[in-house]
Amino acid sequence: MIANMQYGWTFFVNPMQERHGWDRAAIQVAFSIFIVTETWLVPVEGWFVDKYGPRIVVLFGGVFCGLAWVLNSYATSLTTLYIAAALGGIGAGAVYGTCVGNSLKWFPDRRGLAAGITAAGFGAGSALTVIPIQNMIKNQGYEAAFFYFGLGQGIVITVLALFLMAPKKAQIAAVAAKVAASVKQSVREFTPKEMLTTPLFWVMYAMFVMMAAGGLMATAQLGPIAKDFGIADIPVSLIGITLPALTFAAAIDRVLNGLTRPFFGWVSDQIGRENTMFVAFAIEGVGIYALSVLGQNPVMFVILTGLVFFAWGEIYSLFPAMCGDAFGSKFATTNAGLLYTAKGTAALIVPFTSIITTMTGSWHAVFIIAAALNIIAAVMALAVLKPLASSHGKRARAQGATKPVAAE
Repeated sequence: MIANMQYGWTFFVNPMQERHGWDRAAIQVAFSIFIVTETWLVPVEGWFVDKYGPRIVVLFGGVFCGLAWVLNSYATSLTTLYIAAALGGIGAGAVYGTCVGNSLKWFPDRRGLAAGITAAGFGAGSALTVIPIQNMIKNQGYEAAFFYFGLGQGIVITVLALFLMAPKKAQIAAVAAKVAASVKQSVREFTPKEMLTTPLFWVMYAMFVMMAAGGLMATAQLGPIAKDFGIADIPVSLIGITLPALTFAAAIDRVLNGLTRPFFGWVSDQIGRENTMFVAFAIEGVGIYALSVLGQNPVMFVILTGLVFFAWGEIYSLFPAMCGDAFGSKFATTNAGLLYTAKGTAALIVPFTSIITTMTGSWHAVFIIAAALNIIAAVMALAVLKPLASSHGKRARAQGATKPVAAE
């Protein structure tokens, strides 16, 4: 129910620009505000979850999510749009961070798969609403789409929040020992403060920023990219379906962005987080570069954006799972939330992609930069992250034998 707030945004950019005459880069500042508030406040929300449980935090988030899009529907100034973006980010972060953190606690034996399935809701949640949102924007205006979808999404979140609960120690004690041999887990619980002092956390943070930047650019700018390529409304026929290129790409992208999270999460439970990162990140880099070269062909645009989203979405299962492995379950929601702020840092780059495109006259430079960041992150997964995680684990085991687990 929060998926449209990020992945549906691209459909509103051009209509808002046409209605109000706002600069595209200025509109995308709202997207950056949404991502920053969605991510940077997750550690605070995670602290509340670890202390008071998930239910109240998600209830709070649902109200803010609904309010944000209702405000968007009435926004006649960029200031109102930015305020709504901040409210939406706070609400979406409360929902997403809580649900992922809670899954890390419930399933310590399959963290990659559990985080992946949970994150898949965010990645694929907008797949079924791509066409309805576009139709409502076309027939009733973007304001109506903001209003009705925002209200509906907010109501569903608040209702579902009532069913959330955190696991008790007795409920997870039995499964904690069933961890796959390929995934090393910390024998002691790191507090958020302790985690922030480790080199491992900051290497993971840097890699998360590098990977998130390219994907967020594609998420926010998919509509404008398709328009600038001149292929947005060209019909594309694949797998027995014919749709306009942008609509087709958006629908497939959402599905693959969801499927990749449990898939690569499951793979990482089997072969290790770093090995999986190398494969996925390398595919992402190649996919983004290919999109820059071949994306003006409508069929290739649909196929390659699908590949890009498939190889990008897994960061939202791999990084939280590795965070739980390295720093323990007890403070998993807060610790994973601190790592998740890397997405907010990456979002600050998104408005600059519009500026770079305006300066250079094409998207090519933006694609090359994004592809390079992905390839660098792929190499770092094996050359830097893997040995660092191994040495961190050895130190944690040595400390676990002499140092008590952090107090309640």
